[in-house]
Amino acid sequence: MNNYEYLKKYSPKSKLQENLKRLAAGEPVQYILGTTNFYGYDFYVNNSVLIPRFETEGLVEKTINYLKESNLKNPNILDIGTGSGCIAITLKKELECNVTAIDISKEALEVAKKNAKLNNVQINFINSDLFTNVTEKFAVIISNPPYVAYEDEVEDIVKDNEPAIALYADNHGIAIYERIFKEAKNYLKPQSLIALEIGAYQKKALTELVCKYFPNSKYIFHTDLANKDRYLFIFNNFV
Repeated sequence: MNNYEYLKKYSPKSKLQENLKRLAAGEPVQYILGTTNFYGYDFYVNNSVLIPRFETEGLVEKTINYLKESNLKNPNILDIGTGSGCIAITLKKELECNVTAIDISKEALEVAKKNAKLNNVQINFINSDLFTNVTEKFAVIISNPPYVAYEDEVEDIVKDNEPAIALYADNHGIAIYERIFKEAKNYLKPQSLIALEIGAYQKKALTELVCKYFPNSKYIFHTDLANKDRYLFIFNNFV
């Protein structure tokens, strides 16, 4: 089903013509309808947050699998740059865990709070620029941070509609990763996991950063369904 057919099926009839004009003008159908599905759960979205992607479902699925295979019980999890809250909320739905979700955008946090209520979960939300307002230590840090380089080509529908603050990062897209790595040790428990979504061509640069900031930790990259490097997991005394 293409976006036109999808909109005709799910749009209220009273708004159909208006919504079709918005679609023709290049607005994503998810923003028009105000809803999307992620990992089988419904989420409200607007242009203050990224539209959750299928690739990010892969990050969540792999993180769940690693945690289920580990001996960590009821881990506390920090979701950095929560956006719509899709990662934090899905982990809370799927695992016995406590979740803190942070974002620099107050508007994004309002969306995430709405989604937590929609999905009937308790999440600790904090307005924070990375770790600025974080005080505790976590067993898991997970993030789908901004990782698009400013010089990268981006589809018009993404560039023209989705929040730039959630898309782009300095230093060829890896600036936020380095900030996370540099500060994370102060917020990680001795046995911990870092789970990250990454850009498809950032493996080499991120390997260098992992070796710099976590020289004694094991790490692994995973590919997505398109066989592109998409996920990085760093294990600290993780069993």
